Amino acid sequence: MENITIDRDKCIGCGECAADCVGRHIALKDGKAYVREGGCIGCGHCYAICPVGAVDMPDCDTSGLDRILNFTEIEPEKLLLALKSRRTVRRFTDEPVSDELVNMLLEAGRYSPTGSNFQLVHFAVMRDKENLRRAEAEGMRVFKATPWLAPQVEEMESLPDGGKDFFLNGATCVIVVGANHRIDASISASYMEIMAQSLGLGVYFCNYFNYAAKHSEWLQKLFAMPEGIRPGATLVLGHTDVKYRRLPPRDAAKVVWC
Repeated sequence: MENITIDRDKCIGCGECAADCVGRHIALKDGKAYVREGGCIGCGHCYAICPVGAVDMPDCDTSGLDRILNFTEIEPEKLLLALKSRRTVRRFTDEPVSDELVNMLLEAGRYSPTGSNFQLVHFAVMRDKENLRRAEAEGMRVFKATPWLAPQVEEMESLPDGGKDFFLNGATCVIVVGANHRIDASISASYMEIMAQSLGLGVYFCNYFNYAAKHSEWLQKLFAMPEGIRPGATLVLGHTDVKYRRLPPRDAAKVVWC
């Protein structure tokens, strides 16, 4: 339970916080909002919606949260075109991904929604060249040690380069997103993937490496995720070395109207 406090001197009794509280944790009493026992998941909706700033969350860092951008301020046609224009990129330059860019990606991932607002998403950022090299080799080792992946290994080794850089494609940064539920990790990684595109980075989801991360003791030790947190999505990224000039074709949407 989060520590929610309400300044009754500031509160104007509008009831917005109570109406928006998913756990019915806030109610009105004597024309003012008050916090009931139990039910709070710390989502911060009450903090975000209060028109006079009467709600506080003392256990949280609330600095710099007064500036927001509503999605309706972004032209829908431009947003849709940007989403359709994003590409999975596997060609990178040797330029490292800076701390500034990585921190923006992590901030995007940190603000993704999670089930019941548990916020049990963890990130492992790998940029060390030696670790990247060994991680590539570790991915291949895990695949070769897994009998049912034998056809995949055979296909990789039949490539002109013998499967070199099959997992990471020479990328300069890998971010493994872990959570207690894969859906939380996947949503967080999707936020980060869109952010990476806006930063001009090339990025792709690598489920092959994500499988290796789940079955390699060395990678698990390197990523140091807490007990109960498992790799749910892997983003491989770097400065792009390719430019796309048009949208690719797609099949028609498969929809059931009910």
